[in-house]
Amino acid sequence: MGDVTMPDVTDVELVARAQGGEVDAAGSLYDRHRESVFRYLWLRLGDQQLAEDLTGDVFTRMLDALPRYQALGIPFRAWLYRIAHNLLIDHFRKTNRRASVPLDALEDREDGSDPTLAVEGKLLTEQLMRALAHLDHNQREVVTLRFLMGLSLQEVAQAMDKSEATIKSLQHRGLTMLRRALHPVEEQVV
Repeated sequence: MGDVTMPDVTDVELVARAQGGEVDAAGSLYDRHRESVFRYLWLRLGDQQLAEDLTGDVFTRMLDALPRYQALGIPFRAWLYRIAHNLLIDHFRKTNRRASVPLDALEDREDGSDPTLAVEGKLLTEQLMRALAHLDHNQREVVTLRFLMGLSLQEVAQAMDKSEATIKSLQHRGLTMLRRALHPVEEQVV
């Protein structure tokens, strides 16, 4: 049996191995998806520590539900994002607050990059976050999952438990609102 952390081993194979009791396979699923689930949660929460805690909760729920997981057309990654999405909904209901986005989430780099680029990046990030605030919850969720997390339409539909047509519509309306927020109509000289 090969190393389960190899990139050519699919999620389907890792899930089957984990369901068969291979602890390393479950660990590989965690290693493969932890960072993207964390980034998704951090982006939605604006709180790094809370995002870390909920990331742990996502994978605890994954382990609990893994014996019952059957692909049935739902990719594993979409299933994980559905768990994360549901945890976010539960969290916001409990705390009775709206999602926020960390304005400095993308600036916390210690890569020695050009300070001018860092400032420009922060300004662009702040502009994007203000624009995202114009979207309703579902539009913001679709745009975040599609364009910031890189999920396909099908994966977003499965993660949000909605039809692909609904996701396309939310995406279209969300992108239209983003365009308006990012590029307000300038006064035209007639």
